[in-house]
Amino acid sequence: MADLSPLLQPDKGQPAHSLIPVDRKGFDAWLKGQPERVRQAVAAQGFRAEGYQLAILPGDKAEWSALLGVADAGELGTWCLSKAAEALPEGVYRVSGTSPGPAALGWLLGQYSFDRYKQEASPRGARILLTPEAARIEETLLLAEATNLVRDLVNIPAQDLGPKELESAVSDLSKSHSAALSTTSGTNLEREFPMIHAVGRAASPDRAPRLVELEWGDRRHPRIAIVGKGVCFDSGGLDIKPSAGMRLMKKDMGGAAHALALALIVMRSRLPVRLHLLIPAVENAVSGNAFRPGDVLRSRKGLSVEVGNTDAEGRLILGDALTRAVEGEPELILDFATLTGAARVALGPDLPALFANDDALAADLLSSGEAVSDPLWRMPLWKPYNELFASDIADFANAGDQPMAGAVTAALFLQKFVPEATPWAHFDTFAWRSAAKPGRPKGGDALGLRAAWSMLRARYGR
Repeated sequence: MADLSPLLQPDKGQPAHSLIPVDRKGFDAWLKGQPERVRQAVAAQGFRAEGYQLAILPGDKAEWSALLGVADAGELGTWCLSKAAEALPEGVYRVSGTSPGPAALGWLLGQYSFDRYKQEASPRGARILLTPEAARIEETLLLAEATNLVRDLVNIPAQDLGPKELESAVSDLSKSHSAALSTTSGTNLEREFPMIHAVGRAASPDRAPRLVELEWGDRRHPRIAIVGKGVCFDSGGLDIKPSAGMRLMKKDMGGAAHALALALIVMRSRLPVRLHLLIPAVENAVSGNAFRPGDVLRSRKGLSVEVGNTDAEGRLILGDALTRAVEGEPELILDFATLTGAARVALGPDLPALFANDDALAADLLSSGEAVSDPLWRMPLWKPYNELFASDIADFANAGDQPMAGAVTAALFLQKFVPEATPWAHFDTFAWRSAAKPGRPKGGDALGLRAAWSMLRARYGR
């Protein structure tokens, strides 16, 4: 992963090109106060102070500055500098007359690229932003690093990111933060986490299923659990997906990527919590020993689950992982998963569906997401819909016969593995951008990560 620290530096008065934010309501007044050469340059470039517009302004000598169209020049948003960070040439910049504030994060994220598989990566010089808020640099860099970690992990093809490699990513994190790592696999996994084993058993031996756990922090601190769905590739199993539906299934471990990135932020920030990270890592493959529609699986909790559809596998592995998390008696559980297409149909790609069994927790997450431009949308845990995945021969099924309320029924399935008294939130996130936006390139992305961190920091930060 690229080192981002050179891209955000404290402002000590060093030479830099000025970034001049202007919004539509203030544009005319600003333009009237400019010399003729500036007005001509603005007109020649068709600048009208619309969002993400950019114009180069001539200086007195060889110097120049950049005029940026923003929504509100008095309060810069997270993404308003992102387009400039992508488009401007290599150099050093400062925002004129104000601090970049949250826009510093968008500046960093706007310079992300994933060139791992390109023979000739596009050369990109560093665009360095100066900020007078030196105290905010460390956290801004950390949030950008965590976001780019999600992007990298999701963008890597399944051929190079299977359960073993996902375990290695957790191992690397544990070593760098002196955390305890444990992995359950093989016959122990089959005995202790039967649903995780069943989902992943059809994969080749070098892609065998496992549950990876990391523990960190002072045992005297409040215990929290973070769980991430780690389906490294999802063929759909015997209920195989069509080719179009399988095309992006390298991203089905996006929940695990979010959980891993959130754990990184928690540990690097030294949040006073006892962290328990759990990542069930599998590949949902097709072979002679694949689990079948109609099979009945015994869960770690002891509940029996009839397999209504092998393509509803994420909830199965999360059920066992959530059961394990509950055994540690945490005071809070968060889980992240690329769980249902129904959530995307309901809310589109930008809004993770949030489910929570605790109104205060849901309210905190929603307000945190709004504050950091990482929005969420709460969906209902509508208990009457439990009848949609009832089973005649088991305690319940993993999927029903009717294609309705898919995101809700998936969340209700997970809720069966969490006690009512334990605050729990489930993020059904896309972890992907099908089209680029400033600061947010096409491909893997973190959606809900910063909202979750903002909530945790508010609850547990010193």
